[in-house]
Amino acid sequence: MGQRIYDFEVSRLSEIASNIMPDYQEKNDQWVNSPFGWLKTLPSRRRGAAFERLVHEWCVENQLEVSSSPDSDADLVLAGVRVEVKGSTLWETGTYTFQQIRNQNYDVLLCLGICPFDAHCWAIPKDHIISLWNAGIVRSQHGGASGRDTAWITVNPAKPHDWMRPYGGSLDAGFANLKLLTRRPR
Repeated sequence: MGQRIYDFEVSRLSEIASNIMPDYQEKNDQWVNSPFGWLKTLPSRRRGAAFERLVHEWCVENQLEVSSSPDSDADLVLAGVRVEVKGSTLWETGTYTFQQIRNQNYDVLLCLGICPFDAHCWAIPKDHIISLWNAGIVRSQHGGASGRDTAWITVNPAKPHDWMRPYGGSLDAGFANLKLLTRRPR
């Protein structure tokens, strides 16, 4: 049995809320029938955990040795290589934004982008990300050009940055590069 509103003012406020709701709801229904649509409903912290688990399970499916990181500087250890996972769903602008990139103890930054019916992946050596960040090519997320705590990467999957192209694009290309990076001596 559903609950009812008995207070007159609460009822009026509820009517106003119903009237303005369409202005605040997702205008784009491309995610409605997507197998990934549930990701859009998660708060950011849970979404990050879901992306980590997606990568974990995907790597297991592809026979890559997977374990949890012993600390919070990396998300996973893949074949002995420390990997930081960043995920993004496609924004209305047609881009992904991989946020909260830090200079921590990991070897590979894995960026997984999810569209309603497609996905993209880039496996990027951390050293390359840090050098691009120091050069101002990868932008700081907070504090403008002088900000050094976090960086972010915004990428259009149809036209990725030239520097990203060698590191993946499609899931196959991203995973192939991830396998190469996890076989490389450290």
